Amino acid sequence: MITGCFTAIVTPFKDDTVDYEGLDRLSDFQIKNGITGILAVGTTGESPVLSWDEHNRVVEIVAEKTTGKCICIAGAGSNNTKESLLATKHAVDVGADAVLLVDPYYNGPSSLEIRREYVGPVAASAPDVEIIPYVIPGRTGAQLFPEDLALLNEEFENVNTVKEATGNLENMRKTRKCCGLDFTILSGDDGLTFEMMQDPKIKGAGVISVASNVAPGPITEMVHLLQEGKSSEAQKLLTALEPLFNLVTVKTVENSPFGEVECRARNPLGIKTLMTILGMPTGGCRQPLGKMTRNGLETILAAARKIQTENPEIFKPVADFFDVDIAERLNNPSTWEGLAYEEY
Repeated sequence: MITGCFTAIVTPFKDDTVDYEGLDRLSDFQIKNGITGILAVGTTGESPVLSWDEHNRVVEIVAEKTTGKCICIAGAGSNNTKESLLATKHAVDVGADAVLLVDPYYNGPSSLEIRREYVGPVAASAPDVEIIPYVIPGRTGAQLFPEDLALLNEEFENVNTVKEATGNLENMRKTRKCCGLDFTILSGDDGLTFEMMQDPKIKGAGVISVASNVAPGPITEMVHLLQEGKSSEAQKLLTALEPLFNLVTVKTVENSPFGEVECRARNPLGIKTLMTILGMPTGGCRQPLGKMTRNGLETILAAARKIQTENPEIFKPVADFFDVDIAERLNNPSTWEGLAYEEY
């Protein structure tokens, strides 16, 4: 079963090329800190802006690095089933344990079509690996419904897990009702993991996490405590980690020449900005993602300083592994120079 804490690892860049050496180091950091598994080339890994050659190389590196150490999930989603079939074959060939299929974006197939023309064909093509549908309508404009997920689970022995990022607890409860007790529901939202795992009508089994790029150990520990029914101890960790969870999407109100506008710095911009400040290899995002606003950057700095002041143990593994002084970096403007737009 695919349960536990999985990091949706970022794809680091250097001079706009993939930093494969940096990816290797980030993977080592995850493994050293006890992560259950690593997802290569998910949305957090900026799959939309990678060429397929880059995509496949990232999967190869993570699959090789995780062999015998933790689980490798390979992102293979697309809005083109032929591409997903090819990506899935490559993932299987290089040793991935599971494949993640985000709902097809933009062209907007119905749930019926997602089942019959997308997830079904991929599941049939790779019967020896777990196929994990990834339901995130806020990003894709499409949604695989619980009823079709249950039909996939009945038809294919390798469809037993979903990454649930609808943000809709009732949808998750319906998934549990339709798919049964043996089906695995993984959180796709760091901030909802605790509630999903505690809700008896959802019974979440873990998370595919963004924030664990920075804090794999504490988030894995929180998941394990929840699996063991130690909710009060898990609640303490949740409280310590909440400032980090709030950085997955950073919303600010900005002043434009034509009035106030809301700006959303969406994943992975926030987490990569934080990782750069902390001294981890990331290299920023590829266009069309760009930079934080000044207000957004201040939000990230405030959250990181709160964690460092109140729970410094969360960032200590970063300090030890990457040989950096966290407190100094959080108070030295040179570490965040160029990470924000100077004006709207």
